Amino acid sequence: MQTVTLSNGVEMPQLGFGVFQVPEPQACQQAVESALEVGYRSLDTAASYLNEAAVGQAISKSGVPRDDLFVTTKLWLEQAGEDETLRAFDMSIKKLGVDYLDLYLIHQPFGDYYGSWRAMEKLYKEGRIKAIGVSNFYPDRLVDLILHNEIAPHVNQIETHPFFQRADYQELMAKRGVQIESWAPFAEGKNELFTNPILLTIAEVNGKSVAQVVLRWLIQRGVVVIPKSVTPSRMKENFDVFGFALSDSDMLRIASLDGGQSLFFDHRTAEAAQWLGERKLNL
Repeated sequence: MQTVTLSNGVEMPQLGFGVFQVPEPQACQQAVESALEVGYRSLDTAASYLNEAAVGQAISKSGVPRDDLFVTTKLWLEQAGEDETLRAFDMSIKKLGVDYLDLYLIHQPFGDYYGSWRAMEKLYKEGRIKAIGVSNFYPDRLVDLILHNEIAPHVNQIETHPFFQRADYQELMAKRGVQIESWAPFAEGKNELFTNPILLTIAEVNGKSVAQVVLRWLIQRGVVVIPKSVTPSRMKENFDVFGFALSDSDMLRIASLDGGQSLFFDHRTAEAAQWLGERKLNL
């Protein structure tokens, strides 16, 4: 498996498996078991996905050594704050059945995320987390967090796909030592991604699927990707992206698809802050 080296020297698989929108325990457990059988060793979940326990069951049943896995979960907004984060961390590792996390992310850039970051720094220094980071942080909040804390985020997981490519932001993060990670690499099928003429043509020329082309495009850009699927055949297809390379002209053609804005919602708006702030999950 190809890896990226985080700013603290930790090796992170560049291709992982995500379980967003798979809350049903049996379905999630089966999906993760299948992904591990295919060969995935990086798993991405979150407290707000309500499936950490199912991921933990799959890990336990798989027999894959813990040291071979890279396990990520995320802190939800209602868990923000220094003391709450410490409690949330303990809850997450208990559900996952692990003694430490490879990566712990602040899921949303709202609430007392400064308090959460102090707790994460503490857990990191204690060796209970190998790397710490954030998710959905735009440049202003990311740089502000870096400037006023001891440890800079090792990772920022953000919406990144052919229609919202984040190239300028990726460059800024690289200069600050922050690894970009993509959520929604397929844009959840929005903008008819899977039937886009440019992507279809590139896929045909390379003898690959549109999904494989998109994942390969992100990987060649140095982006960490965590595609989700509950279908083993698609898991295998998504995993098979290291045996070919896109040409420079392919990369440029995909670059032309960038619309420069989110296809979901903008975290910088009052509406987004209100909606996320009111989303209580009773964790």
